[in-house]
Amino acid sequence: MRNLKIVLAYDGSEYAGWQVQPDPATVQGTLASALGRLTGEKVLPQGSGRTDAGVHALAQVASFETASSIPAENFVKALNDILPASIRVLEVSEIPAGFHARKSARAKIYRYCIYRGAICPPFLARYVWHYPYPLDEDAMKRAAGLVVGEHDFTSFAAVDAEREREDGEVANVRQIFSSVWVREGDELVYSVRGTGFLHHMVRNLVGTFILAGKGTLKPADVTKILEARNRSAAGATAPANGLFLVQVEY
Repeated sequence: MRNLKIVLAYDGSEYAGWQVQPDPATVQGTLASALGRLTGEKVLPQGSGRTDAGVHALAQVASFETASSIPAENFVKALNDILPASIRVLEVSEIPAGFHARKSARAKIYRYCIYRGAICPPFLARYVWHYPYPLDEDAMKRAAGLVVGEHDFTSFAAVDAEREREDGEVANVRQIFSSVWVREGDELVYSVRGTGFLHHMVRNLVGTFILAGKGTLKPADVTKILEARNRSAAGATAPANGLFLVQVEY
């Protein structure tokens, strides 16, 4: 058996997330179907993590085992010929048997885009949260910096025990290496890099930073929210369409 690593990008707008489900279309299910057509095997590629319905990826990573003799480089064109245009395979490579897309990951980078202009261009609407209302962006930047370090992120996790155990860890402790907001023209972009992320964690962070921008809470309150370890202490979950998985590090 060979172990192959796939790097793929996708527009998550029309998918019910990454994880395969009985009825709705998912990214994992669509990729598995394409791999099955190519190899003649029943293959379920394992992703680096489960992106939710409507969330996009610039470089999701998946791994799978196969007895197929198809050269790794040939998988790229063959898969892209089968897959819908909303999913593109960027790279396929043969890797050591011990590699696992999720278990071997050391860090991930996510990006969240907020469109601040009065009118959101229709071609961007699927990929941003349109928020044209007043915000203190400096306050949001200060709030974001307070989550850097190792913390218990229970306050920012969905109440979903199964999803929280996805990476094999029992506690909701994660280490965040960087957490910054940057203005890029009409877009306010949040970038966060960490060892791993709980279900809805990035979107819940963004929803809380919005409250700091509105003046509903002070940036320093983010520390108190972390200490509370209570989901109800944090802000609402930001819409899925503004979120992108940017990179997985190994």
